[in-house]
Amino acid sequence: MDRQRVSNRRGKRSREEILEAASRIMGQRGYAATPLSVVSNEIGLAKSVIFHHFRTKGGLLSAVMERGMNDFFRAMSAVHADPPAGGTPQERLSWFLRRAAAVLTEREEFLRLHMYLILSEDNDEADLEVKEAIDKVRHEGRRHVNHMIRESFNDEDPEIARAVADRLEYIGMAGIDGTFLADQAEGRSMADDMDLLAETIALMGERLAARIKHSGDAGAGLEPSITPRTSRRP
Repeated sequence: MDRQRVSNRRGKRSREEILEAASRIMGQRGYAATPLSVVSNEIGLAKSVIFHHFRTKGGLLSAVMERGMNDFFRAMSAVHADPPAGGTPQERLSWFLRRAAAVLTEREEFLRLHMYLILSEDNDEADLEVKEAIDKVRHEGRRHVNHMIRESFNDEDPEIARAVADRLEYIGMAGIDGTFLADQAEGRSMADDMDLLAETIALMGERLAARIKHSGDAGAGLEPSITPRTSRRP
């Protein structure tokens, strides 16, 4: 067998082993509290092998987050692939959010790490990599929340559904974050909390849709707008 091919396979395997261990350990301990020596000892590979694949601890974090993000949102797309055609906006949104809760629960280590990164005061070692990792996840998360809300209001005019989703995606994202943290801290039922979140967002969306119809201007429903914060600090 070609030596180069064998070497490439070993290199790919060791890279996946590093990512798997780093994802698990960082998800349990946080990024700042996970020295590379811990990852190295966990998988029985020298730190030099980690540096060979990822160059820096920040580079390892970026790869961990990229891998976790792709897996997480691929699963999210899969569970939302066949939404119900009928029902009220609240019922449809509850369908989306309950399935999102299942994905959140199955991949809680990735979400815990994401929350650690947002809340940590000690990310100076790889500030740029940390911010980029957070921004990627938040951007993709808002896109999925926007889709869930827009599809839940698909009985409305498409422009109204879009305006409602654009206006409420940040509130939806905050609600999902909150239900995940409550589940981690208090052992609450994410599915039940998602039903409450669906009811809240649906009521807000219905009121907003009515206001847009009354004004005759979908853009009016976005006033006053919420300006996203650029800082990674909450």
